[in-house]
Amino acid sequence: MHSKEEQYQDLATQAKGLLAATNDPVANAANLAALIFNALDQVNWAGFYFFRDGRLLVGPFQGQPACVEISLTTGVCGAAASTGKTQRIADVHEFPGHIACDVNSRSELVVPLFRESELIGVLDLDSPATDRFDQVDEQGLETLAEIYLEASDFNK
Repeated sequence: MHSKEEQYQDLATQAKGLLAATNDPVANAANLAALIFNALDQVNWAGFYFFRDGRLLVGPFQGQPACVEISLTTGVCGAAASTGKTQRIADVHEFPGHIACDVNSRSELVVPLFRESELIGVLDLDSPATDRFDQVDEQGLETLAEIYLEASDFNK
């Protein structure tokens, strides 16, 4: 049995290989969302929101249908995007302004995506388990987000 750290190391290796096929950000987001969703236990949504016209717009994801648009002033995704800091929320029902796209979600981890100082979007994971994500998950997903940013050309 692999430790959680080893699992994220394996995921990083897989992500680098998977994302080497193209530098298209949408294709890379689709494959990375699928990789994460299928690799991690107790995750009911994994995907991307892209920053467009002053708001976050849903991108490739795995899971139940999602909120289409999120303001930078609301929700966990908005907090990550507006502060530039990863948000790891043990119980989303205690987060002010939480947006319940899936009523089964209990905890959430959102990594902001920046290329230099430009907001690209966020990588968002939801879980039906309270307190699902820990520091190892946070670091592992930040690494996966960095691999995504390095592999993708946002100037297309």
